[in-house]
Amino acid sequence: MRFRQLFFTALFLLTNASVFAQSKDVKLPANWFNLDLAQDGYFGISTEKAYKELLKDKKPRQKIIVAVIDGGIDINHEDLKDILWTNKKEIPGNGIDDDGNGYVDDVHGWNFIGSKKGNLAYDNLELVRIYREYVPKYRSTIKSTVLDSTQKKEFELYTKVTTEFGKKYNEADQTFSVIVAINKLMDSVAMIHKKTIPSLEDIDSYKAEDETEEQVKKIIRSGSKESGSIEKFHKEIKDAYKQYDVMLKYNLNPKYDQRAELVGDDYSNAREKFYGNNDIMGPNAEHGSHVSGIIGANRKNTIGINGVAAEVSIMGIRVVPEGDERDKDVANGIRYAVDNGARVINMSFGKGYKWNKEVVDEAVKYAEEKGVLLVHAAGNDNLNVDLEDNYPNKYYDSPEAIAYRKKMEKEAPKPIPLVPLNSRMQNQGMVRPSPRSTAKPVADLTKFNLPHASNWIEVGASAYKNDATLKASFSNYGKYNVDVFAPGFMINSTVPDSKYEELDGTSMAAPVVSGLAALILSYHPELTAPQVREIIMKSVTKVIQKVKLTNEKGENTRAVFSDLCVSGGIVNAYEALKLAESYAKKK
Repeated sequence: MRFRQLFFTALFLLTNASVFAQSKDVKLPANWFNLDLAQDGYFGISTEKAYKELLKDKKPRQKIIVAVIDGGIDINHEDLKDILWTNKKEIPGNGIDDDGNGYVDDVHGWNFIGSKKGNLAYDNLELVRIYREYVPKYRSTIKSTVLDSTQKKEFELYTKVTTEFGKKYNEADQTFSVIVAINKLMDSVAMIHKKTIPSLEDIDSYKAEDETEEQVKKIIRSGSKESGSIEKFHKEIKDAYKQYDVMLKYNLNPKYDQRAELVGDDYSNAREKFYGNNDIMGPNAEHGSHVSGIIGANRKNTIGINGVAAEVSIMGIRVVPEGDERDKDVANGIRYAVDNGARVINMSFGKGYKWNKEVVDEAVKYAEEKGVLLVHAAGNDNLNVDLEDNYPNKYYDSPEAIAYRKKMEKEAPKPIPLVPLNSRMQNQGMVRPSPRSTAKPVADLTKFNLPHASNWIEVGASAYKNDATLKASFSNYGKYNVDVFAPGFMINSTVPDSKYEELDGTSMAAPVVSGLAALILSYHPELTAPQVREIIMKSVTKVIQKVKLTNEKGENTRAVFSDLCVSGGIVNAYEALKLAESYAKKK
C-alpha cells in the first residue's frame, strides 16, 4: 500500500512541478547566463555587453586567482587546462615540498580528503556523523535520567539529528523505490525495442502489467515533458539512481566511515593542517569542473563555453566528497587558498549542521584579514535561511553570539516528548512528532546584527525568464542572509572528459558571482573584498515583479524580491564594472 501511494505522490509532484518552476522544455543559448536581458531577452548578467562596450579598449591589470573549494576539477579539460593556477615554486612530480609550504607537489592545488592510500569518494551527512557520535551515549536515555548542563545540550542535539535522520532515511528509501521502478520500466521498454533510450511512443505502446506500471508510465510522460525530452528525463533518472544509491549506502549509513583509512589524519585535532595529497581531480570531478567553467572557462579559444572572467587562474582545492564536507577540511581549504594568493574563494557546498564551527570561523577571519572574498552558495532546499541553519555562514561564534544563544535557550519552549521511529528504523533511535502551527515563522532580527564577516557574499539562484518564475524553485532565500541572486538554472558548463552539460543549483549561481568578482578585480585590483561585495550588491538589476514562492508553511505564494535577498536583485556585470570605475577614481 505504501509503495502504491508513493507513486501517486511522485506523479503529483511531477505533474505540478511546472506551476512554480520555469520550463526546461526550451533550447537556451549555451552562454545565456552571460547575456543581457534588454539586448538578448535572457536574464543573464550582461557579461558580453560589458566586454563589448566597457572593456573593449581596456587591458586587465592583473590575473586573479580564484580558489574553487569543491569535489575536484578535471585538470585535462580542453576548456580548463589553460586557466589552471600553477604553483611555480613547485617542481611537478619530484616528491619534494619545493616551496616548503607543507604540501608536496601541490602544482595546481591540494586535496584534503585523500592520502597515499587513495581518495575519499563518499562520506556521511554531518547529522549522521553527529548521530553516530552520540548514539552510544544517549540511546538508553529516558525522562528520569539525570544529565548535567553539557549532557542536556548533547542530548537535545542527539534527539534533533535522530529525528531528521529518520525523516531523511525514510524519504530517500521511498524515493529510491520510485526511481528504481521508473528506471526498470524504461530499461525494459528500451530492451524490447533494441534501443538505449526508449521513445515516448515506445512507452505509450507498452502494455502495463499492473496499476503501478501504469502510474510509472504517467510519471515518465509527465517528467519527459517537464525536462524537455525523454532523453533528458532518462539522464535525470540515471543520475537520480546514482545519487539515491549513494545516499542510502554512504550518506545515510552510520556504519560507513572510511575517513581514518583513506585520509589518515588525526580527525580529533581540528587544527592539524598537513595531510592529504595533490590529486585535485579525485574520483568525481563533475561538480567542481562545472563550477570552474562558469567562473573562467577559456575565453581565448574557439571551443566550449566562455566563463565570466577572462583573466583568471583556477586553484583547485578538494574538500567535498559525495556527502557533507567536514569543517576541518573546509578551514584548511580556506587557509590554503589565502596563503597561496587567491583573491576570491568559491564555496558551492553547505549543510544543516556544524561539527567544529570555531575552526571554520578562524579561517574565515584569516581570509577577512588578508582581504579575500568568500562567495557561498545559499543551498537548494527552497528554505528560508533567515529561519533555518545553513553552514558554513558569515556569523562568528563570538562571545556576543554565545551569550545571545544562551539567553534564547532560556526563553525557548520545552521540547516535545519522544516517540518511536517506524519499524524500519526502530533500533536506530527515536523521533519527535512535527508540531503543527498556523503561525507564520518570524525571523530573529537581533542575531543578524551579531559579529560577522565583511568579506562574505551569499548567493541564491535565478532562472532565465523575467517573469514570476524568475526565482529558481529550488533556491534557498532570505531577506537578511542571502545577499544576491545569480543565474543557476540550466547552466551549461564544463564536465570531465572535455564535455559540457547543463546543471542546476545555487552551486552554479555562486561561481557566476565569483567570476564577476574576479572580473572586477582584474581591472581594479586595488579594491578591497568588502568594496567588491558592496559593488556587486549595489549594482544588481532590481526585480520589480513579484515572483512565485512556496513559503515556509508550504503555501504557494507570490513574494517581492526584496523579501528573498538583501539586494533585491540579480547581479549585473555591466553595472558592476561601471560602479567599480567610480570606486577606483576615489582611491
